[in-house]
Amino acid sequence: MSRYRVPPVLRPRLTPKYVASSIVAIYVVYCWLWGMPLLSSNLPAYTGPHSVGTIDIESPCDGRKTSDVKFKSTGEPAFLLETVLFSVYYPAVKNAKSNKPKHLWVPKPLAVTAEGYAKFAHISNFLTNSIFTVALWGLAGSTTIPAKVDVPLREVAPSFEFTEHGQGKPEAGNDAFPVIVFSHGMASSRTDYTHFCGELASRGYVVAAIEHRDGSGPGSMIMNVDGTERPLYHFGLGDLQHDESFDTPELKQAQLDFRQAEIEETIRVLKAINDGSGATIFEMNPRTEGEHLATWEGKLDMTNVTISGHSYGATGALQALKGAPCPERPFHGGLILDPGKSSGPLNHDIDVPILVIHSNSWSKKHSVFFGSPHFDVVKDLVADVNKRGKAAWFMTSLGTSHPSVTDAPLIEPTLLSWTTGSTINVYDGVDVYVNVTEEFMIYQKAHRRTGLLALEVTHPDYDSAANGTQQMPEAYQRFWQIHVAPDAA
Repeated sequence: MSRYRVPPVLRPRLTPKYVASSIVAIYVVYCWLWGMPLLSSNLPAYTGPHSVGTIDIESPCDGRKTSDVKFKSTGEPAFLLETVLFSVYYPAVKNAKSNKPKHLWVPKPLAVTAEGYAKFAHISNFLTNSIFTVALWGLAGSTTIPAKVDVPLREVAPSFEFTEHGQGKPEAGNDAFPVIVFSHGMASSRTDYTHFCGELASRGYVVAAIEHRDGSGPGSMIMNVDGTERPLYHFGLGDLQHDESFDTPELKQAQLDFRQAEIEETIRVLKAINDGSGATIFEMNPRTEGEHLATWEGKLDMTNVTISGHSYGATGALQALKGAPCPERPFHGGLILDPGKSSGPLNHDIDVPILVIHSNSWSKKHSVFFGSPHFDVVKDLVADVNKRGKAAWFMTSLGTSHPSVTDAPLIEPTLLSWTTGSTINVYDGVDVYVNVTEEFMIYQKAHRRTGLLALEVTHPDYDSAANGTQQMPEAYQRFWQIHVAPDAA
């Protein structure tokens, strides 16, 4: 056949435009064939000894209001607790098969999240919402969470033995699983921290990551038992009916109060599951997950729960510790990651052990916080907990940035390193948080300081000369500075 009888589309001219278009097309097809997200990386597998399962639970609430403020557009209450939504990550039966697809990292409908981000940027309209939706799909639309959906919980929870170096490791035991309740940050959702949560689950912990509907997240689909659903988007002062007394600080407090109510509702649901009402929780779950919850009775240690949060969620976690432990908030410890610099005052009324971790960028940047340096406020808060006789630590994770504990650096490693200045390997960035969290959980259970938590102060201030009470061991020098620690036993 003569080349001149071939259709023009099959007779390419090797122009730069054609070559570039071909490369893009080949990349798109490659990603489609291998199930890879466009322009990003897949989330890695978990490294702990246990398989990981996950369940989305949405449970109806009593409809309580935490504020009388209403939306301008509808006149409906802005802070009405209709349902609570959280994802549970847990140690699963080994080699269990799931008959459900893995959860998407950006939940469907993706347009809800995209429009929420457009509202954050104050450029929400049909065109920009569409652009944000296409961009979000290209960046992470096909990214899935590695955990298996709705598989059975392990039969036996791990207890801990200790090596000669003081590190804890799980062994077979009959104890209930330790529980962590996690609160996400501003402009985030429950799926932004899946690797941190799933990695802890692979090491023997049950983690409940809450989706906050307080207006601080991009968007969330509220689903009711009767099948109705509606989207809730990011909202701010301009979206609310309010008088002059309701300003930005009042809005932040209203959001924190709503977050606390969601935390308490999450505890209520977890208690119900542990008390034997798992089948009822499953029946009332519009997300149709949790078919094995009836077998979870007595397997959650609800008498010793740890509250955790990042950024805005860290501020909320500190607030939830006021008066704890109590029936609504049975928290015997707090894991506080980068407590907020613009989310309102930090609660100092804490009477349980806490571990506060700053990313390197959070400690490095000098920020005035209610008239004092933010670093000093946090340092004094942790020192006060020690003075009350409860063990408390404050440390900086070197080389990390504010998003390092999230999934974002794992999905977009080059982009996040370039924009945030993080110098730590993205996998190490999550692992350092997971490892010290596990040491804190071991302390919660066994009241024994291990690993990093066995050390004393190495750097009284960030990046100061190492003139603390102890020289930082070489194994930790690349990753940590300890600013406050309990006195040596």
